Amino acid sequence: MISWDQVAIGAAALLFAPIVGALLQGVDRRLTARIQGRRGPPLLQPFYDLFKLLGKEQLIVNRMQIVYAWLHLTFMAATVMMLALGQDSLMLLFVLAFSTLSLVIGGMCVRSPYSRIGSQREILLMVAYEPVLVLMVVGFYLVNHSFSIATIWQADQPLMMRLPLLFVALLAVAAIKLQKSPFDLASSHHAHQEIVKGITIEYSGPGLAVLELAHFYETTLVMALLALFWATNWWIGGALALGAYLFVILLDNACARLTTLWMFKFMWTVVLGLALTNIIWLYLSIQHIL
Repeated sequence: MISWDQVAIGAAALLFAPIVGALLQGVDRRLTARIQGRRGPPLLQPFYDLFKLLGKEQLIVNRMQIVYAWLHLTFMAATVMMLALGQDSLMLLFVLAFSTLSLVIGGMCVRSPYSRIGSQREILLMVAYEPVLVLMVVGFYLVNHSFSIATIWQADQPLMMRLPLLFVALLAVAAIKLQKSPFDLASSHHAHQEIVKGITIEYSGPGLAVLELAHFYETTLVMALLALFWATNWWIGGALALGAYLFVILLDNACARLTTLWMFKFMWTVVLGLALTNIIWLYLSIQHIL
């Protein structure tokens, strides 16, 4: 049975997660502008952009792309709610993959070569970062003997103490999910993206607003996953996630976007190597104790 407390927590997550995500993106824009010597937009600019898109006329190239945009948003919001309720981390990973696949199929629904190239690159990004997310879930299980996120909150020791290399690997995944250089291959707000908006180029008005809202949820989800590594104290966990977010912003401004092949090699050698090393070390330490 679902309790009223769970209903309240889920509703709060659905309501406040996009607000937090939009504020984080506002901080991103503001800080990026300062780094580049510009004044930058106001902190609430992501909200203004969202409401402006909702008020525009929607030009639909293919009706199915709107359906997949809503599926992308629905699945992304579901992952945030699952995390807030402390549900199964493995199931959360599956739902997150369904959300990304909905975005990919939506990009494939139209004839624009930019959109289709962006979808193809998004698939490559998934192949690059999904093994790291799977190893993250494996690490959760080895530490807490359960896939439940709630067990992480109740642990005596933060995950960071036993999964430090996995946290570093997750920073690269965060850069990909937040569309930051050098990993902004499939879609980007920046002018240096050679396929313009890539996978989202054929969306406009309310349809594009749906994708922006989903990205607000995604930003909050990424930050929450990083904060889980110090879930025993949410103040420290929040500071850890915020520090990681600032690092990703600095990385975005310090690096140029690189090639898809370079990204794939880097993720499957350096990043995946860090995650595997941490998992092997953790497994051997558990076997030694036994």
